[in-house]
Amino acid sequence: MDRQPPGGTDRPAAADGSLSCYRHPGREANIRCTRCERPICPECMISASVGFQCPDCVRQGSGTGHGPAASQPRTVAGGTLTADPRLVTKILLGINVAVYLAVLARGTALVDELMMLGRATTHYGGPLEGVAEGQWYRLVTSMFLHQEVWHIAFNMLGLWWLGGPLEAALGRARYLTLYMISGLAGSALTYWLSAPVQGSLGASGAIFGLLGATAVLMRRLNYDMRPVFALLAVNLVITFNPWGGIAWQAHVGGLIAGTLIAIGMVHAPRERRALVQYGTCALVLAAVILVVVARTAALT
Repeated sequence: MDRQPPGGTDRPAAADGSLSCYRHPGREANIRCTRCERPICPECMISASVGFQCPDCVRQGSGTGHGPAASQPRTVAGGTLTADPRLVTKILLGINVAVYLAVLARGTALVDELMMLGRATTHYGGPLEGVAEGQWYRLVTSMFLHQEVWHIAFNMLGLWWLGGPLEAALGRARYLTLYMISGLAGSALTYWLSAPVQGSLGASGAIFGLLGATAVLMRRLNYDMRPVFALLAVNLVITFNPWGGIAWQAHVGGLIAGTLIAIGMVHAPRERRALVQYGTCALVLAAVILVVVARTAALT
């Protein structure tokens, strides 16, 4: 990646009057490094005892007497900086595309095997199948399953646009945890509220989790919230459109889970960061498991 030399403290303002990150020209930066006062984007923000610092200042001031891990550059959520901040996003995108190609090769048979299904038969005279019959894997496999090209195209665009900045800001492990639990929450709410014979599929629950997390992160960084609110409004209109055909439960479940997890991740106090972050994820996951267990008991 190209970098700008650490010259002055400001960069030319963008068209809307905001500053550009000194390391990534063109990226909006509403936060300044507390040491050098250069504008920095979420990828370059490293949590400090007071405010945030840029990677250069962290490296220059790392002689604190602590071990290497203590002075290692961290993201706003405490994750480590990486050479490729979109690696997990690329892997998730690749898995979704690979499963879609497998669906094209095998047809509806693979869809019947992997989609979210409460309790039903997938073909006439066949046995009962679904999560209530012990096929718990459907809660996960349905997150990576798409049947129409427009469906996977829309979801993968959302994954790329929302996932990359979030992965850079949260760190790989936290980002992957948020994605997976959001997707599971979407599957669980669909399992709970939809008819047991109604199948569903798609990464929309996880994508809505990323959307909720993006709103939380932007609020934490004092960014302009109007774009993300507009995007959320458009997606909710699509979710609850009168023509149906969309599992709104997955969207709502993912949105709620992603928002709650992101709040715990980016607002956790530094001295208790791990406890708050792991605790938030554990509580949301426990709620997901409780919903699945209760629904299974009701159907069997």
